[in-house]
Amino acid sequence: MAYKYIKKDLNNQGVTTVTLNRPEIHNAFNDHMIEEVINVFTDLSDCPKTRLVVLTGEGKSFCAGADLNWMSSMVEYSMEENFEDSKKLAKMFETINNFAKPVIGRINGHALGGGVGLVAVCDYAITHDKAKFGFTEVRLGLIPAVISPYCLNKIGESHARAWFLSGEMFKGDKAQNIGLIHEVTTLDDYNERVEQVIVSHLQAGPEAAVVAKELIRNVLKEEKSKLTDITCSEIAKRRVSTEGQEGMKALLNKTKPKWT
Repeated sequence: MAYKYIKKDLNNQGVTTVTLNRPEIHNAFNDHMIEEVINVFTDLSDCPKTRLVVLTGEGKSFCAGADLNWMSSMVEYSMEENFEDSKKLAKMFETINNFAKPVIGRINGHALGGGVGLVAVCDYAITHDKAKFGFTEVRLGLIPAVISPYCLNKIGESHARAWFLSGEMFKGDKAQNIGLIHEVTTLDDYNERVEQVIVSHLQAGPEAAVVAKELIRNVLKEEKSKLTDITCSEIAKRRVSTEGQEGMKALLNKTKPKWT
């Protein structure tokens, strides 16, 4: 499939890089980009060659959130049309958040507004010390509504109350401190460290990584009384799985499993 506002590249290690590609407006998304992001992650969920996805932005910015020209045009929409349009935006975040395989956020520059929502739905997010972040919606008279479930899961109520209400921008060290970002490097070391993070993720068994991600969701949503049954059942299945057996034998025999 040909894309207008994103780029997709699969390398021979099974790493698919999805790049937001509107650098002239800091990769701000409109309805067309939203649809393309939904489509690419939906397609990649059925791609056996893809082991993990790297999400990044073209140019100096990661994502400046919603395209204001697109957003302001909605004054002509009815309330029902506005609601349906917002559901498409929600579907984009939900699709990435529920993607079965690991998603590494290569946060190459500023992430503002809805761009912070994209950071929040990544499994591992790494940035550099020149990037800035901010829930800037309130400074436009808006609110970070659609991204709030994912951001609250990452930063919690206290930090949401501190940053949602002012719209103040902050740097990577603060983003890491509140749990939005997992790692901050210097700009000079950034590309090398991103590659190290990718290599580290590729050491995991492909099936095990998918099941581990699903395990997190299941443990968080289930009642405590059912957790023992769920967790014991999952490890029992992995112990006798082909991949699990290969990984354990490789360690015992001081060799490497085939997926590395």
